[in-house]
Amino acid sequence: MEIQVKMLDQQGVPDKRMFEKSQGGVSAVYKISLYEFENFRGKKVELSAECKDLTEKKLEKVGSLVVESGPWVAFERKGLAGDQFVLEKGEYPRWSTWTNSQNSSCLLSVRPLKVVRQTSPIQTLAEVLSVFTEFCVSCQDSADHKLHLFEDASFAGRKMEIVDDDVPSLWVHGFQDRVASAKAVNGTWVGYMYPGYRGRQYVFEHGEFKQWNDWGASEPQLQSFRRVRDMQWHKRGCFIVPDPAPKPKPNPSPAPPAPPTTALST
Repeated sequence: MEIQVKMLDQQGVPDKRMFEKSQGGVSAVYKISLYEFENFRGKKVELSAECKDLTEKKLEKVGSLVVESGPWVAFERKGLAGDQFVLEKGEYPRWSTWTNSQNSSCLLSVRPLKVVRQTSPIQTLAEVLSVFTEFCVSCQDSADHKLHLFEDASFAGRKMEIVDDDVPSLWVHGFQDRVASAKAVNGTWVGYMYPGYRGRQYVFEHGEFKQWNDWGASEPQLQSFRRVRDMQWHKRGCFIVPDPAPKPKPNPSPAPPAPPTTALST
């Protein structure tokens, strides 16, 4: 049995899909600022590339951070290991703004998160034909994001396909919480253990995951998924701390009534 979830108002093939998108390529610009304490205080470390051990940067802990361009994925332990935290463009003034998991309060390594692959410069006729063929294939499958989920390992059992949409609950679409293998066909995704994008996070970059250990989990439990998108290309789908609502202005006092006028008699 196969379950499909598709966004109804798909926008078709983006104009810059094949030749100009470069968030995940060599020309991509990534920048993240990490602070020792909450509310962007204390020692500051700026990064534009992978760092497998933040203590080598003399940063023993991270209390807040700012993603100026990204996205990024941070890890609980050194060496890009442990719990994962997806960080999209925006400000994160405290721990609770980038995770609701209470398993750990450590963040010791980070790396840029590839959203799309970079197309190399075209130099030969063979490369032109190759890119043209790839472009034609992309036109047939215009989805920016596509993910296949399987109930059992090695892509067996019931299957669910998600296309250009976020899914806050697999149960709503008739799929159980057991996801033992997956294929990230297009785009980059983040899966969560619980509905509503809660619990431990797991990144699914383009590729195949034959079992749950391949995405860093200790059990095949996932209940919600969403797309990872860069603010540079998608105005929606990034983390932005909302501004506080302005206080309502008091109503001005009504003007006093004008005095009555009397006609002069002659």
